[in-house]
Amino acid sequence: AGVKEDSFNVLDLAEYTKNRPWWRKVFAPSSGSSAEKYNVATQLVIGGVTGWCTGFVFQKVGKLAATAVGGGFFLLQIANHTGYIKVDWKLVERDMNKAKQQLKFHSSGNKMSPEVKSRVDEVIIFLKKNIILTGGFAGGFLLGMAS
Repeated sequence: AGVKEDSFNVLDLAEYTKNRPWWRKVFAPSSGSSAEKYNVATQLVIGGVTGWCTGFVFQKVGKLAATAVGGGFFLLQIANHTGYIKVDWKLVERDMNKAKQQLKFHSSGNKMSPEVKSRVDEVIIFLKKNIILTGGFAGGFLLGMAS
């Protein structure tokens, strides 16, 4: 009995996705709008399902992060109280004041770099062209966060 060898084609997904982002295939790259490619019900379903999944994941990750931060803070307080660690509160206060000054300095300029501004403009244009999909996503996201 001979052994049959199957030949497999290997697709390098990293190379494939460099030039073809998934959103361009899904949301009509020629028009830039899902409204011309899908009907209203399909747009709402796609937006709602992806929004719900995203909201559900955000809720779970948020709970995990809050538990980790709260637990870490609680353990630090216990270690400080029992004498395992000593906190230099003057140093903490000085560093907090420095951070406040830096935040005031950076927020007073309020200038965005051209790269960030162009990306923000692209996102706004996409959201305007795909308003039904965006609405479905927002609703699904809120439902996902609530469930």
